[in-house]
Amino acid sequence: MEILNQPVLLLPFGLLLGVIGGFLLRKRFVENHRANIENQGKQLIENAISEAERIKKDAVLHSKEVVYQLKQAVEEEIRVDKDDLKDERRQLSEKKEQLKRETENLAKRQDDIQKGEASLRQQEEGLQKKNNEVEQLLLRQRNELEKIAGIGREEAKKLLMDSMESEARMQAAKKLARIENEMKMEADKKGKNILALAISRYAGDYVADKTVSMVPLPNDEMKGRIIGREGRNIRAIEAATGIDIIIDDTPEAVILSGFNPVRREVARLALLQLINDGRIHPARIEEVVAKVTKELEVTMREAGEQATFDVGAHGVHVELINLLGRLKYRTSYGQNVLQHSLEVAFLCGIMAAELGIDVKMAKRAGLLHDIGKAVDHEVEGSHAIIGRDLAKKYGEPEEVVYAIGAHHEDLPPQSVLDILVQSADALSGARPGARKEMLQTYVKRLEDLENIANSFEGVEKSYAIQAGRDLRIIVDSKKIQDAEAILLSQDIAKSIEAQLTYPGQIRVTVIRETRAVEFAR
Repeated sequence: MEILNQPVLLLPFGLLLGVIGGFLLRKRFVENHRANIENQGKQLIENAISEAERIKKDAVLHSKEVVYQLKQAVEEEIRVDKDDLKDERRQLSEKKEQLKRETENLAKRQDDIQKGEASLRQQEEGLQKKNNEVEQLLLRQRNELEKIAGIGREEAKKLLMDSMESEARMQAAKKLARIENEMKMEADKKGKNILALAISRYAGDYVADKTVSMVPLPNDEMKGRIIGREGRNIRAIEAATGIDIIIDDTPEAVILSGFNPVRREVARLALLQLINDGRIHPARIEEVVAKVTKELEVTMREAGEQATFDVGAHGVHVELINLLGRLKYRTSYGQNVLQHSLEVAFLCGIMAAELGIDVKMAKRAGLLHDIGKAVDHEVEGSHAIIGRDLAKKYGEPEEVVYAIGAHHEDLPPQSVLDILVQSADALSGARPGARKEMLQTYVKRLEDLENIANSFEGVEKSYAIQAGRDLRIIVDSKKIQDAEAILLSQDIAKSIEAQLTYPGQIRVTVIRETRAVEFAR
């Protein structure tokens, strides 16, 4: 700072010259450098201008080329459009000509139609006149025919209708026969196979029980002891058991008679014990009857349990089991009802397996179907309805309850199970030896079958054969034609179903024959 504050004159002269010289050199260097830079800038500008000119020329050439191409494309499109317009004009002209021709044709057709309508009107008028003439002619002919035939129009009309009805019935009968034959070919075959299989797979033991019980005696002197002094013993037995004791001339035997099979069995067992014991008096009789009653209740319960076990019916109410056991001492037409119920159960199971439905439910319904017979001596009504009410009361499934009520058609069948129980019941009751009918009932049924058949017009003779299972009918060939024989068999079968009650089924066979007789002389 001190040096700077000193006067310039005090600096050395050489230093001043150096500073001046350096300044001048620096200035010249800067000017030269600036000149070089200006030259370079000018050169760059000139180069840029020349490059821009070149690019501009190239762009102008490219744009001219693009414009040319666009112009060519537009001209081509215009040319194509002109060609399309020419085609469309040509097509429009052709359509116009076609429409013109069609219009002319339509006008011509319309004229033809009008002419045709006029001609039809003339023909209709002519036909109407001819129709009137024909009606007048028919009326005259009808009057003449009525005079000749001696019958009126309504009567002739009735005869014609009767003839047409008869012809229609014959045609319907022929078609019905054809349809039945076609349907039975497969249905009968399958049904018979199922029934045959069910019967062949089950062969139950059968013991025919009588409606009365016979008690053997060691000697005829025992009859007097059973009667007792003034009949006290026999009256005591009858009062305790509710069974009539018949003592007659039958050697060494006493007959027990009563509707209730359980009471009859109690009386039989009690009488056997009294005979073996030898002590027969009213007090002893009451004691033995009470003891036998308890033992028989146990036996019946065991029989019912065994039946449910054999069938595989689980969860059956204890009261129903007791009622099943009572059926062991119940008979129907000589057939043991418990054994019959087991047969029906097994047959239902076999057929249910073949048809693919619930086997256990079918067996259960078959076993319980006659449960009402255990109390039908005590309760009024059909045993099917009684059994249905009992099954419903003790909690059986609804399908089983309904099948029990419908197995004798007291209720209309609603399911396959109902039909199975009906079929199995008929099979068990209809097999040879299963049931025993009274002679009077048997003869009466045969007479009823023949009377029903003889009540139909055209029937000459009728024969009930095969224990009433087959009804053969011989008809007058002049009154009944082949086609009408089919309808007659159906009408007779329906009449039998409506009027008679019978186990199983009855086959109705109508026989029509034409005999030609001539004598050689």
